[in-house]
Amino acid sequence: MEWKTLAPCGALLSALLLCSPGPLLAHGDAKGPSVMPSTSQATGPAMTIYRSASCGCCTQWGQHIAAAGFRINDQIREDMDRVKQANGIASDQASCHTAIVEGYVIEGHVPATSIQRLLAERPDIRGLAVPGMPIGSPGMEVKGSKADPFAVMAIAHDGSTTVFDRF
Repeated sequence: MEWKTLAPCGALLSALLLCSPGPLLAHGDAKGPSVMPSTSQATGPAMTIYRSASCGCCTQWGQHIAAAGFRINDQIREDMDRVKQANGIASDQASCHTAIVEGYVIEGHVPATSIQRLLAERPDIRGLAVPGMPIGSPGMEVKGSKADPFAVMAIAHDGSTTVFDRF
């Protein structure tokens, strides 16, 4: 085969690899502040947030959580796959950060209002997840971009999911 024939295939393969949602769904790297906000004066529930050091959208989500009154215990980890596995997060539920609040797992860009509802209602579930990194979800706001609709999924103890909230 001649190079001219292969060039379009190479370009297509490169585009597919660059646009692949694979690892980006589990470990985002959107730019943002590298430090979680201080919540030492907050009086709300304590939340431990596990994230990689390079993920700016995680700290932007942390700002959203702090503004809702949660106290943040920031845990930087490079073994996020292990954290997710230990907390029963399946790959199709994964996002870039994992949090624990009052025994519930919170995966990804879950809005504070959904977490507050979870803590008020106390359903018998493992936790909540916003799979992937939907544009417009807390921490994933992009100036000039329209927010994507997204669902907050309730994760049952058996790993199955149902819709908890829609945004």
